[in-house]
Amino acid sequence: MEVQIAVSKTRKYATSNSGDTVEVVERPHGGVSVVLADGQSSGRGAKWISTLVVRKVITLLAEGVRDGAAARAASDSLFTERGGKVSATLNIISVDRLSNTVVITRNNPSPAILIMDHQIHLLDESSKQIGLYRDTRPVIDQIQLREGLIIVVFTDGLTHAGDRVGAKMDIVGCLRDIISNSSVSAQKIADSLLENALGLDQRRPADDISIVVLQVIEGEGENIRRMSVQLPL
Repeated sequence: MEVQIAVSKTRKYATSNSGDTVEVVERPHGGVSVVLADGQSSGRGAKWISTLVVRKVITLLAEGVRDGAAARAASDSLFTERGGKVSATLNIISVDRLSNTVVITRNNPSPAILIMDHQIHLLDESSKQIGLYRDTRPVIDQIQLREGLIIVVFTDGLTHAGDRVGAKMDIVGCLRDIISNSSVSAQKIADSLLENALGLDQRRPADDISIVVLQVIEGEGENIRRMSVQLPL
């Protein structure tokens, strides 16, 4: 099997900085984690918040700290730094080679989405953002790695796309259309969701939007890791 991770993101219209931060870190026993945080508000202040959270989490994950403990530590760090006056949402998706599972850690009112056998499931247990209270705990789901598994997480800019003009983003319906193509890739899923949101927002997104997709596909037998990044300037 092979794991592919794709990210598509854009900033709020007429702002110079996205308040969302995404990072990928290798785990000590050969797995990998992708961390997504959305700082409160938008612009430079939000970017500072999300960067603080993500750096805390990836440092701890690289040291072998469990995902849930890393999320709680990031929450406590933000609470201490800003006195409980600012918040952030946090998602961690980890491929754990020891247990052969994907661990989904969520401090985000927006659900994570799990797709297996072309069936879409919402992981929507109530979850609170971090930074407002001490010892805020994440919601954690653990899924066995298997070919065809797809996991999608996102910031609330995707959920609220179109609100400004009275439209509504149907994330599940959009995903259902995308995965009807049997050869769809993780990047195609992320790009298509973002394109749909931008269309609803008339190409002027009302909030930062970030989408992370993890997909498990049939492996090609090569022990080679690859990562590609595209950054418009």
